[in-house]
Amino acid sequence: MNTPQADPGPADDATGTDNDTSASNENAGKANATEELRGWFTGRLPGDWFTAAPDIQADREEITIVGALPAPETAGASDAERAAAAEGRIRRFREETRSRRIEIAREAEHKFRRKVSWGVTCADVTEMFTTLSVPVMTRLRQPERRVLDTLVEAGVARSRSDALAWCVRLTGENSDAWLARLRDALRHVEEVRDQGPGGA
Repeated sequence: MNTPQADPGPADDATGTDNDTSASNENAGKANATEELRGWFTGRLPGDWFTAAPDIQADREEITIVGALPAPETAGASDAERAAAAEGRIRRFREETRSRRIEIAREAEHKFRRKVSWGVTCADVTEMFTTLSVPVMTRLRQPERRVLDTLVEAGVARSRSDALAWCVRLTGENSDAWLARLRDALRHVEEVRDQGPGGA
């Protein structure tokens, strides 16, 4: 298991340097590692666990796997009954697959040096079984610090750290479409880079 690395923050404009070659190699390496990781889980996960291929996300510290369970038959049931049925199916899946999930997670943690977190969706219910919280350091200028302090003073957050996490969550919730387009653009850049100057 790798020890989480602190984010060094932005380099000073006067002394920072760019290294396009190393950045390109690093991005290409990340793309290949992500494909290897997803391929490994596709082959390792039992085919009868989920109704479709699970959503697999990864960063430097954590691999998150979220799969969809078949919705219970609840024709004519109230919203509360459907939600309770979904929660019951999630609980059953969690208990029945615990030992297998632990086994797969241990193998993955040994191979990829990252923690594995599990979650499922069933009908309209989503539940994460495990998650990993990792401290991330950053440098903020005064206007940015004042934003965090305002959230703390208003009681929205307990601390600057909590306020920063709140900002990140809010951005993610309200910018899903934009972030998805950004990730697609990055994948396209990686494909063009891998093809080289000759094209394909």
